[in-house]
Amino acid sequence: MTENTLVSTQWLHDHLHDPDVRVVDIRGHVIPATEPPPHYFNHHADYLVSHIPGAVFIDWVHEITDPADPRHAQIAPPERYAAAMNRAGIHENTLVVAYDDAAGMFAARLWWTIQYYGHSRVAVLDGGWKKWIAEGRPVSAEVPMVTPGSFVPRPNPAIYRNGEQVLAALDTSVALLDVRSPAEFNGESSRAKRKGHIPGARNQSRHGLYNAADETMLAPDLLRAKFAESGVTPATDEVIVYCNAGVSASYGLLALRVAGIETGAVYDGSWKDWGNDETKPIA
Repeated sequence: MTENTLVSTQWLHDHLHDPDVRVVDIRGHVIPATEPPPHYFNHHADYLVSHIPGAVFIDWVHEITDPADPRHAQIAPPERYAAAMNRAGIHENTLVVAYDDAAGMFAARLWWTIQYYGHSRVAVLDGGWKKWIAEGRPVSAEVPMVTPGSFVPRPNPAIYRNGEQVLAALDTSVALLDVRSPAEFNGESSRAKRKGHIPGARNQSRHGLYNAADETMLAPDLLRAKFAESGVTPATDEVIVYCNAGVSASYGLLALRVAGIETGAVYDGSWKDWGNDETKPIA
């Protein structure tokens, strides 16, 4: 495995029954902004039909978000987040392996959020549910009974940025990486009131960071080449990644880590925060 980033389907298959491994199913999807709300969905019904043996389900839409936030994707407050992790049976020494059916997007969101709350033993299943099924690996409909965890949230501000921090970073050596679609970056569509992007940001769509055929992440050298085109290298002082609401940005941060770039942080409010704030500049 690659500690703290990715594990392969073979690695997980070989370690399914390790007592310190907790597999988390966090499948779901997002519909286009042009459709009527709600836009965010979990796939709990699919989990009940079939999942990786021993996996517990975590709802990315409701359990790890803040219900009081109008953008509906902001990270959950500490107590709410801890409740979800404890329900999933996650302890201090648990190795969490997250998977989804969305090319790693929601699994990466769990990967980032749990690290923000101080738990570093976490990885994303490379290729997720799609690759697991394609390889004919075992599945189950049995919902496991787990002993409640003892998760203690300890916020890590080093990997989190808010709108004011991003504003202060404009026109500095900090790199801004926008992982939305080119259409969103160019102002042709938007999930916020305003269209465009944060001034100085460079666009590298999340969809360009993984292999379409099996939804595995690109190799580290290919990722470094992609990021270099956006002006981001291992020597970059700091990278702030954003998307629409922080979910795809979490995948962007994961890709930076796989590429060997360690200075990244997620702008959690992302474009839904910036684009709806008339006081913030846009390009």
